[in-house]
Amino acid sequence: MDQKIISLAAEKTAEKLQEFLQCLKDDELTSLLQKHAVKGKSPGALLKGIFKGSPCSEEAGALRRLKVYKYCIQLVESGDLHREIASEITGLLMLEAHSLPGSSLVELANGFVDVVREGSLVNGKSLELLPIILTALATKKENLAYGKGELNGEEYKKQLINTLCSSRWDQQFVIQLTSMFRDVPLSIEELEFVVEKVLRLLSRLDLQEIPPLVYQLLLLSSKGSRTKVLEGIIAFFSQLDKSHSEEQSGDDLLDLVTVPSGELRHVEGTIILHIVFAIKLDRDLGRELMKHLKIFDLLKTSILKSFRDLQLLHSSRFLQNLVPQKSCVSTMILEVVKNSVHSWDHVTQGLVELGFILMDSYGPKKILGGKTTETSLVPSKTPSQQACKLGANILLETFKIHEMIRKEIVEQVLNRVVSKTSSPISHFLDLLSNIIIYAPLVLQSCSSKVTEAFDYLSFLPLHTVQGLLKAVQPLLKVSMSMRDSLILVLRKAMFANQLDARKSAVAGFLLLLKNFKVLGSLSSSQCSQSIGATQVHVDVHSRYNSVANEAFCLEILDSLRRCLGQQADVRLMLYEGFYDVLRRNSQLANSVMNTLLTQLKQYYEPKHDLLPPLKLEACILAQGDQIFLQEPLAHLLCCIQHCLAWYRNKVMPLEEEEEEEEEGFQQDLEDMLESITNRMIKSELEDFELDKSADFSQTTSVGIKNNIYALLVMGVCEVLIEYNFNIGNFSKNKFEEILSLFKCYSRLTDILKEKAGKGKSTMANKTVRSFLSMKFVSTLLVALFRDSSQSHEESLSVLRSSNEFMRYAVNVALQKVQQLEETGQVDGPDGQNLDRIFQNLCEITRVLLWRYTSIPTAVEESGKKEKGKTISLLCLEGLQRIFHTVQQLLPSKIHQFLRALDITDEDEGGEDVNITQRATFQIRQFQRSLVNLLSSQDDDFNGKEALLLVTVLSSLSKLLDPSSPQLIQMLSWTVKMCKENSLEDASFCKGLMNLLFSLHVLCKSPVSLLRDLSQDIHGQLGDLDQDIEVEKPNHFAMVNPRTAAPTVCLQVLSQAEKVLEEVDWLITKLKGHLGHETLSEEASQEVSLNQALEKAAILQLGTLLTAFHELVQTALPSGSCVDSLLRNLSKIYTILTALVKYYLQVCRSSGGIPNRMEKLVKLSGSHLTPQCYAFISYVQNIQNESLSFAGEKKKEKTAAVTTAMARVLRETKPIPNLIFAIEQYEKFLIHLSKKSKVNLMQYMKLSTSRDFRINGDILDTALQEQETDEENESVADQTVASEQRKDSQEPAKKKRKKK
Repeated sequence: MDQKIISLAAEKTAEKLQEFLQCLKDDELTSLLQKHAVKGKSPGALLKGIFKGSPCSEEAGALRRLKVYKYCIQLVESGDLHREIASEITGLLMLEAHSLPGSSLVELANGFVDVVREGSLVNGKSLELLPIILTALATKKENLAYGKGELNGEEYKKQLINTLCSSRWDQQFVIQLTSMFRDVPLSIEELEFVVEKVLRLLSRLDLQEIPPLVYQLLLLSSKGSRTKVLEGIIAFFSQLDKSHSEEQSGDDLLDLVTVPSGELRHVEGTIILHIVFAIKLDRDLGRELMKHLKIFDLLKTSILKSFRDLQLLHSSRFLQNLVPQKSCVSTMILEVVKNSVHSWDHVTQGLVELGFILMDSYGPKKILGGKTTETSLVPSKTPSQQACKLGANILLETFKIHEMIRKEIVEQVLNRVVSKTSSPISHFLDLLSNIIIYAPLVLQSCSSKVTEAFDYLSFLPLHTVQGLLKAVQPLLKVSMSMRDSLILVLRKAMFANQLDARKSAVAGFLLLLKNFKVLGSLSSSQCSQSIGATQVHVDVHSRYNSVANEAFCLEILDSLRRCLGQQADVRLMLYEGFYDVLRRNSQLANSVMNTLLTQLKQYYEPKHDLLPPLKLEACILAQGDQIFLQEPLAHLLCCIQHCLAWYRNKVMPLEEEEEEEEEGFQQDLEDMLESITNRMIKSELEDFELDKSADFSQTTSVGIKNNIYALLVMGVCEVLIEYNFNIGNFSKNKFEEILSLFKCYSRLTDILKEKAGKGKSTMANKTVRSFLSMKFVSTLLVALFRDSSQSHEESLSVLRSSNEFMRYAVNVALQKVQQLEETGQVDGPDGQNLDRIFQNLCEITRVLLWRYTSIPTAVEESGKKEKGKTISLLCLEGLQRIFHTVQQLLPSKIHQFLRALDITDEDEGGEDVNITQRATFQIRQFQRSLVNLLSSQDDDFNGKEALLLVTVLSSLSKLLDPSSPQLIQMLSWTVKMCKENSLEDASFCKGLMNLLFSLHVLCKSPVSLLRDLSQDIHGQLGDLDQDIEVEKPNHFAMVNPRTAAPTVCLQVLSQAEKVLEEVDWLITKLKGHLGHETLSEEASQEVSLNQALEKAAILQLGTLLTAFHELVQTALPSGSCVDSLLRNLSKIYTILTALVKYYLQVCRSSGGIPNRMEKLVKLSGSHLTPQCYAFISYVQNIQNESLSFAGEKKKEKTAAVTTAMARVLRETKPIPNLIFAIEQYEKFLIHLSKKSKVNLMQYMKLSTSRDFRINGDILDTALQEQETDEENESVADQTVASEQRKDSQEPAKKKRKKK
């Protein structure tokens, strides 16, 4: 019979087979299958035949299949079959499962669920089929019967999983069931349900069964719920360890039932191996584990806290005088790294982990707008930056000392560079660069990992690619295979679809051209910048290598020429990189210059009588309605201009005998630039289709095209200005041409500003980046303002006659400094060479400083007619930016910078003059300028200039040694300025107060200053009780009715908050000293230190209490001042509570409190708490008034009501916090009174202000208002408002005099 089925199945048609199977009874089929399977015969052919003759399209066929499935499942589960036979049957059932109808799948799935629920599984082999059945069921879209309702396949699968996980699982099949779910498509909710089920079962298994179950669970976590899986495993073993420890320390009889300690540790070791293996397969699991585990958290937190403490100490002379300086945490940890060379191998791995944890946790972060919080160019200043730097130093020093760990460090760094595409990775690139510089030859052993990283270049952001290639550049010089791998990757990227990939390819090829010198190129000493990777001690510049490099470089140049037909961004990168290529590889000049010449000819109009000289229409690309820039023509001309200047100055003097050969491209380019200059001057804006009537909107294709044209023309004008100045040799005619070019540039600028202002375009707020190089800007400024040569006077008078041109030159200098400040580099030649930038910066600063001090703004303004900022004011703004940028970006060059500014010192060689003395000289200049400005009789006070001067003084004051007499002098001068000037300019007042506080904290604690200012604020704004006249102490004239609030008040409260932070830090330190066991000789020192800290904390709080005593009685305006004061009051009570808690601990050991503490409590009870409650009532009253006023106007201005309500809610939020803080303070005072046997509560008077007060009249009025008809709403509103004002008034107070 079985042979007949097999033979019929071999026929083409299945009709006879179907007829034969219909004649068979179900028992005959099952017995036939059993006979084959049990006897060891392969049932595959028979099963295939049965399935072929049982099509699911027919009901009989579907039923027959279902019965065969059920019987086969029983057969496989019975355990009577050989493993091979069972596997064959299971495989065939899997193949045919997707063809079963939904009802059959439901019945089979329910069968499995019942078997699991009943615990009737025999060997669990049949469970391999369940994932396929559930997967097939999930694909069924038809509705399937479920109870009294219907569900689709996906919903039915969810119910089945729910039922399965709710059932009891037999202990021996838990692992198989868990493994089974790996092959089932699960939603997040379903997966969490399964994971929770398996985690619950861990405690029911034998110890030896746990590792394989955990392994399956970890594999299952690849679908999700990684955190839940890790937390569950760790929690289970933590509880197991805890129970084990308790049992071991308990009764001896428990040892009979306790798992042996060795066996438990062995199982835990196996679990660790499983987790490590799973992490290697799934990096996300590793990240979740690192988030969960707290192994290094304590150390990481301690390091950051140490850096924060150090920052707090450095910013406060008050704390420095109290707390002895201890060694820095960086020094201690790096000492451990240094000592680990002495066979401390067990420490090495932990050091590496700590280094990466610090770099991962405290590295630069991306903030809104795509910018990063810090750049690698800026020295580490914040605690987070210092912690990240420490992590990098740990890894670098460990790399230097331990050879065995080097490969791992490099691999982990490269992994982060490649994988963290959305996060800033500059710190990892810096570390990689330092590692490679230290040992490029050693890193050849990691070449495979570096080569693997190259494969990801096409998918990485451009800045990452540039940083990575710059870092690995030394390796490319010692490893030909690595260089070949990179070239292969770059060639593929050159033709990638992604624009960033092509830009990365250009960046890579340019880097190679810069660093593989051709024979005969200028040496690094002749170039303007040294060749990178000089640390590679390998002779890569031998004759053979140089000859080989020539072919290599020419091949790359050929590849780069193809980029000149790609998008504007790609061409732009090429133009910006060619200059550096020539400077490093002078022998490529012929190829590069001819390439640029060929490119320019495409856009150059050869006929000299045609205007304009450039084909702008060829520079744009139209795609439908959209217009794009195709050729950045101004950048092309800029590149040509710089390359020509370099060639003329560097190459030609060395190649006089080859002049005729090289003269071709040089002469052609110079002729073309000359022709372009002459024709640009003759051209009108109409020749470029640009004039005032043209459309410049950003919403139309014509407007976009005109904007592109305008920017191209402006760029070309700037390039020609620089070119003609450089070749003009102070020719009057050339300078006249420059002025004509500038007029064209200026007209376009005015048009764009005018159009942008009308259309509210983004161009209105966007400054067009200048094409002038920084070196030229410094040269131009020197010529305009400092060149006194008689031979140049006539020609320079042409440029000096135009104030607009001089203002433009200073503006460009300002733009360059701003770009340097934000990005750490500038556009143009030597834009990334900080040494050259620094030289130019010094030159610019000298000119701006001379111009500002020689021609004050007041003198310039008296005769000015032009709109906008004066040149002197622009110079001052430039100086302010430069002083800030040098301190941030080039702190190591500050002494050299200040020396460069001191012109009188150039010939005397004053090496002995320190930074403080040089900074003081500059400070005095700006102090004189500020005094002159403030003493001028002009009615129109220039607040902008005054604020800039204060900002400059603030920057320069940071250069003074805190212990120097110059700092004391500057503080005295600043105090005098605040006392004698009563200007009402809020911005200037804020700047001067900031300067005052920043200087004061470097000399001593500012609490007495805060008290005096608080008295001034109270005197200027008046008392809460209007009947009380407050004396005006007038400590500082700067505090006047216009500046007292919010300007000075907010400054005082901000500084008070910093003082409170210092006191809080002191109290925390005092608490840390409690309970420390010290040697007898150290005990006396610690006692004296504690007494000093206690005294300082109490005195600080006492003086601050007197300051707050004034402020809480001041009639502050509603708004930020009230909000800030309430928060500060809450904070001082919180810190007072912390101090009380400290003395509670002290009383437990020594049993007493000092008299100072008792006086502080008395002061808080008499001078602060009652006034706080009065201030709360005052705040509530002014809020009620504002609400009443808003209620009267609500029909007219709904927005005003909303704003008033929002302000009231914001200002009332801190009130409950303040009352709670006061009550907590009083609560612990009661405890302290009991402990110390001193009645401290006698000084505290309870107030009713904290009680709930329900005004019945107001409540009745509010209820009536809700029931009033709309017709009478306005009348009711007026009545309610008047009643509210009447009822909310407190009883009149008696007049009293201020003492």
